[in-house]
Amino acid sequence: MTDAKSVHHVTYDLLRKLGLTTVFGNPGSTEQTFLQDFPDDFTYVLGLQEASVLAMADGFAQVTGKPALVNLHTAAGTGNAMGSLIAAYRANTPLIVTAGQQTREMSVVDPYLNNPDATVLPQPWVKWAYEPARAEDVPAAFMRAYAVAMQPPAGPVFLSIPLDDWDKPALGPAVVRTVSRRVQPDAERLREFADRISRAERPLLLLGPEVDRAGAWDAGIAFAEKLRASVRGSALSDRCSFPEDHPLYGGPLPLTIAGVNEALQGFDVVIAIGAQVFRYYPYVAGEWVPEGTAVLQITADPHLAAIAPVGDSLIGDVGIALEQLLELVEVPADRTAPRGLTRDFSGELPVAAAPLLPNDVYAVLSSVKPDDAAVVMESTSTLADLIQWWPTRRTASFFATGSGGIGWGVPAAVGVALGDRARGVKRTVVASIGDGSFQYSIQAIWTAAQHKLPIVFVVQRNGEYCVLKSFALLEETPNVPGLNLPDLDIASLATGFGCRTANVGSTEELAREFKAALAADGPTVLVVPTQPHLPFLG
Repeated sequence: MTDAKSVHHVTYDLLRKLGLTTVFGNPGSTEQTFLQDFPDDFTYVLGLQEASVLAMADGFAQVTGKPALVNLHTAAGTGNAMGSLIAAYRANTPLIVTAGQQTREMSVVDPYLNNPDATVLPQPWVKWAYEPARAEDVPAAFMRAYAVAMQPPAGPVFLSIPLDDWDKPALGPAVVRTVSRRVQPDAERLREFADRISRAERPLLLLGPEVDRAGAWDAGIAFAEKLRASVRGSALSDRCSFPEDHPLYGGPLPLTIAGVNEALQGFDVVIAIGAQVFRYYPYVAGEWVPEGTAVLQITADPHLAAIAPVGDSLIGDVGIALEQLLELVEVPADRTAPRGLTRDFSGELPVAAAPLLPNDVYAVLSSVKPDDAAVVMESTSTLADLIQWWPTRRTASFFATGSGGIGWGVPAAVGVALGDRARGVKRTVVASIGDGSFQYSIQAIWTAAQHKLPIVFVVQRNGEYCVLKSFALLEETPNVPGLNLPDLDIASLATGFGCRTANVGSTEELAREFKAALAADGPTVLVVPTQPHLPFLG
């Protein structure tokens, strides 16, 4: 055994072969044995807080389409990252999340920084959680973690590694395996679905975030155009799966049971592909679907199939399903295509002084943004204005949180930009962030500055938690405290983290500063005072 390579050496060799050479982390004492002698061909992306670290890795993995490796500190550090872990789990992002653990010899006395029952802490927000029974099992545990994270539905996994495992001798080279990332839909059931769709008189197509994640953007367009059906998106979707300026696009579905029921009136079949049936938020009672409306769901996620309150479900890769439905479905020749959302960009751009309307902000940005820019969205109260003025037109160019918690958007934008750089893509990332959301993960802009990433953070400063005020009205809960955010000097904070910053006082200044941000060597934070704008939650 004297010539045996260490667990550290064998594990890094495995990670290299799997292409996991970017590590997102914030080093703690129990992780330094893993990070010692860090290889030159690996990249360590430092974040200043674990929630930001994990969200950066989430954005990176979504853009690259490959698992990302996250290294967290033991118990307390993992706890810091839990909010971002929930978002990654909900978005089916493949992550291998590791955390250090105290030495095996001391674990029985529960020493400082120990994580008792380490595998329990991240659950249920991981697909698999494991602490190897012995040091020699660490490389094999990483291989299994990779396989579990990759297989559909993809998602994060968690490994707890005692700090004294890394220097132990390994059993030998790690076994490298490959796994499938796609599951073929049941052919007979898919033909049954196709027959029912062919007999539909007025179908509605719902394309959810799985479609974009599966790389099936073009297949979704082709199927919608053959079907000549109205297309809707999931409410508060974390990805966009259909061009929002397409003539068939009718916008996202409402957020309530009653609202969805009303939106589905007159349709005899709803074809939900890669989408939950349905994504609800506030409770407004009603029937799930109108009488006479059938629901057909195709998803790669057995959980989404199991929780659907109505309809029939089919498990399988949505890209494969769309390609096969395109051949199987027959459409009446005389079916008239419906009209979707209408937009008029012919008018003059608004000229106004701050505080601006969110509509004015997006109108101006739409006139100066690059066509290929990616959007990271965490300004929930202004989402309708974004869709109106800045419709998503390309695959993998819209990103939002999968969980509903705030604080994901700023670090995720950093991860998206780093992912673009890793795959050799040059584009601007525009992060539209509410002033309340910006405070949750503001330290992530330091990483953006250190890496000189092409990100423009547009912070709409309305001085309140606007969407929560909408809920207060909906739920008839007056005098809720803590909904106002006075006296935040966001520009000074951003400057302190090393970012180019500007306070914007008018629409003309917004256009000028945004153009300057596009030419800057690194990130810019634009603080735009805006008028409160209560969104419709029905």
